[in-house]
Amino acid sequence: MTPAPVNPSQSVLLPTYARAPIALERGEGAWVVASDGQRYLDFGAGIAVNALGHAHPHLIQALTEQASRIWHTSNLYSMPEGERLARRLCEATFAERAFFTNSGAEANECAIKMARKYHAAKGHPERYRIITFEGAFHGRTLATIAAGGQQKYIDGFGPKVDGFDQVPFDDVAALKAAIGPETAALMIEPIQGEGGLRSAPVRFLKLLRELCDTHGLMLIFDEIQTGVGRTGKFFSYELSGVAPDIMAIAKGIGGGFPMGACLATEEAASGMTLGTHGTTFGGNPLAMAVGNAVLDVVLAPGFLDHVQQISLRLRQSLAQLRDHHPDVISEIRGEGLMIGLKLNTPNTDFVVEARAAGLLVVAAGDNVVRLLPPLIITEADAAEAIVRLERAAQAVEATLKRPAAE
Repeated sequence: MTPAPVNPSQSVLLPTYARAPIALERGEGAWVVASDGQRYLDFGAGIAVNALGHAHPHLIQALTEQASRIWHTSNLYSMPEGERLARRLCEATFAERAFFTNSGAEANECAIKMARKYHAAKGHPERYRIITFEGAFHGRTLATIAAGGQQKYIDGFGPKVDGFDQVPFDDVAALKAAIGPETAALMIEPIQGEGGLRSAPVRFLKLLRELCDTHGLMLIFDEIQTGVGRTGKFFSYELSGVAPDIMAIAKGIGGGFPMGACLATEEAASGMTLGTHGTTFGGNPLAMAVGNAVLDVVLAPGFLDHVQQISLRLRQSLAQLRDHHPDVISEIRGEGLMIGLKLNTPNTDFVVEARAAGLLVVAAGDNVVRLLPPLIITEADAAEAIVRLERAAQAVEATLKRPAAE
């Protein structure tokens, strides 16, 4: 077969992203520099991935030292750094078992399989259905798009994967009505990321825990975006005091290196025996070295205090910004440094104007713009972000005052 001619001026990447017309080539702390020399304050952080900013020296040292020794061995052999990271995660959370993955979607796949396997191992294979909530985003695999339930991600990929029952967010009556003899688990993001920075009320999370205990269900938290210090706690479940049975994590745990994990209690993981799950690259030495380096920083005394303090000051300034521009910004959402600006104007326009002002932010559902800065931002970074958000709001506001074209 003769290869098809390729237009050298046209990308051969799948056109599944509407990419911004900038190429970021280097960064330091909360700042990045594009190939044209333009500097941007990065309040997207790779969609909450670069938790410690760009070019963090401790992460660079850990990665390069490990890269000089060995890159990959596979899970056929012992992984000392993986054992160490798993133990540290368990000691700092509710969990007693950990499984490492390459991404958040894979961590959620593991959580889904674990919940189903738990009931099958107890003699109830009919209990495989998982209740999820409208507005959720759990990943892009066939199972996780079915779990998320958003039709725009499901359309065109054949029959929706069976086993997921979705109910409205924070609808107690609908939730109770959905629980049946085939229900295995409840699965929720404590704060919806893609869904518009909607926080699940503490009373609702406590109800989920009570329902799971009453009906013998697994409670799954998707903390892929909320975890590793993003909300001012190591994981956001600590804000409510409601611990899950299974938790999927990713993004911040690798500080920019692709990795995730599924954490669970001993009981929840009891069905995951020899050969029931696996991964080629998950838990590889490079990822484990970086993960341990991230924990060195995030779990150090005072680090989470800094996140709480800087986020409080930032939110106070954002409240003033909202008061100055009520036609543009209607609400401030989220926790810690996972902040959403609910807008009265199209969020895509605001993202473009913020970029023009030298600030990178991320759009979300429900017409929200996400502010997800590195957790290491300084007072000066936060103040500069407000200046640039002010410019973006003014630019959007100016478009509202222009007379409509005849």
